Amino acid sequence: MVAGLTSAALPASADPTAETDAPAATAAEGPWLTGYWHNFDNGSTTLPISDIPDAYNLIAVAFADNLAGTPGGITFNLASGELGGYTEQQFKDDIAAAQAQGRKVVISVGGERGNVSVANPTEAANFARTTHDLMNEYGFDGVDIDLEHGINAQYMEEALRALSEQAGPDLMITMAPQTIDFQAPSYGYHQLARAIPDILTIINMQYYNSGSMLGCDGQVYSQGTVDFLTAQACIQLELGLRPDQVGLGLPATPSAAGGGHQAPANVVRALDCLERGANCGSFTPAEPYGPTGGVMTWSINWDATNGYAFANAIGPRIGT
Repeated sequence: MVAGLTSAALPASADPTAETDAPAATAAEGPWLTGYWHNFDNGSTTLPISDIPDAYNLIAVAFADNLAGTPGGITFNLASGELGGYTEQQFKDDIAAAQAQGRKVVISVGGERGNVSVANPTEAANFARTTHDLMNEYGFDGVDIDLEHGINAQYMEEALRALSEQAGPDLMITMAPQTIDFQAPSYGYHQLARAIPDILTIINMQYYNSGSMLGCDGQVYSQGTVDFLTAQACIQLELGLRPDQVGLGLPATPSAAGGGHQAPANVVRALDCLERGANCGSFTPAEPYGPTGGVMTWSINWDATNGYAFANAIGPRIGT
């Protein structure tokens, strides 16, 4: 999640045949303030799930690991040694307590250094089965796809649909693509989003570690600006996703990313622009989209180092 691709912008376009009105299998209970909780110290801090502020109503546990000997399979290692002796039972109890408050917890797959290959039927089946196993073991509500080394849209769709059949209609599926991933219809995340609107909960684009990218109007925008958020969120919104399936992903502090941090006030402006057509920069959508899916941050741990300033600013704006 920390590292992203720095790349020249590519042509952005939407598929006119994309699904536009497919109902979601999961109820739209957002908006979501999604925060990544990680079980390692990356210069920020570590904390138990029980310390996460209530404003974070969707917690993404980072990260799952490859399951040895099972291609496409995943597992999770708490790494309690890095968490001051935080035990598996405490972790499970804290997840259950957060859920009792009405919050959701998903297992995230990937990140900057992690990668899971789901590129054939066997790997797709293993991914679905082992993810469902983790949901049963820890109580996770679903899965977050944060694979930053490329995905095979065909077999990831196969895996997620198999998981949906196993887990049922309450399954949450979230994704955290990089900005490059929606710059052309040939890219895997772009294809996957078009394929699974009926089971997708939300896409939280990583609007950081990016460099400049094209917006839906064909203009180039630089990271760190309101326009960078609004003009690229427009790509997903015009693709046919519902507004509640589109979120904005930002680093909680400048230290949380290599570039692209923005003040929470800019994130609020971007939400105002997309939802109401107000407080825009140079880019303004042709028509306001109405309530979006919310905001994501990397990470809760980094936000903790800043007195939870990100959650304190964004939570009231989106109502979490």
